[in-house]
Amino acid sequence: MSLPTQPPLSLAAAFWLRSFRALGQLPLVVLHVLGWVMGWMTWSMSRSYRRHWRENTQQAAIPERDARAAVGAAGQMIAEIPRLWFGRPVPTTWEGGELIEEALQSGRSVLFLTPHLSAFELTVIAYAQAWGERQPISVLFQPPRKTYLSPLLNAGRVRPGVDPVPTNMSGVKKLLQVLKKGGVVGLLPDQVPPPNMGVVAPFFGKSAYTMTLAARLAELADEVFLASVERLAWGRGYVIRVTRPESALPEGDHVAAAGQVNLWMEKLILRNPAQYLWGYNRYK
Repeated sequence: MSLPTQPPLSLAAAFWLRSFRALGQLPLVVLHVLGWVMGWMTWSMSRSYRRHWRENTQQAAIPERDARAAVGAAGQMIAEIPRLWFGRPVPTTWEGGELIEEALQSGRSVLFLTPHLSAFELTVIAYAQAWGERQPISVLFQPPRKTYLSPLLNAGRVRPGVDPVPTNMSGVKKLLQVLKKGGVVGLLPDQVPPPNMGVVAPFFGKSAYTMTLAARLAELADEVFLASVERLAWGRGYVIRVTRPESALPEGDHVAAAGQVNLWMEKLILRNPAQYLWGYNRYK
């Protein structure tokens, strides 16, 4: 009996996959320099991007120095992905890793909440490298709109210790089941959810359509950890910081609970505003 063969890649899919694998061999400092240039080129060429960046940073009262630094950092966020997916493991320091170790040893379910800050993809990759063999982490993966990019995203994101879950109702049910069984889930709550899966809650003082899934998962998990990444200068690596929320979720009020999750994200972002994705259309 012959094994099923994979369909051949399209020319576009093969091009992007080979390009990312090649870029993944470059030193971090080179990718970060290229990314800084790319970030400012995108900012200068896209009027809508500049408008979102300006409105969001002003809404959050971000100092001008940090707001401008975030332009180059957004490009670095993209340029470093090939190295994170296909290159050698990057230098990574954990602060609060003992919290994860303690939770796993006791068999408690864990929910990681991470904003679009710095190399946020590294939280899943680094967790899988350190603890994934003992307890995989389940995360939502949305298929790309351009189908030829699917082989690239599958090759980069699907790895040992990572359990990809589709971004639909069956995926949501899977995340709930993982936590009920004492597993680990990761989620990015600072993004606009699909229709009928959110409520309007304040984010940096302005009404934003906010997912309710993060609060639902947080109520179910034994442990909720807030994870953020800091990109060190000159390609020296990253620091992943893991903490517990300082305040509990309000009970019985979905809007208030979603707003509390937004407050958790705000505090993480304001610790390192120069590396947040301020150009994202959060208030659409």
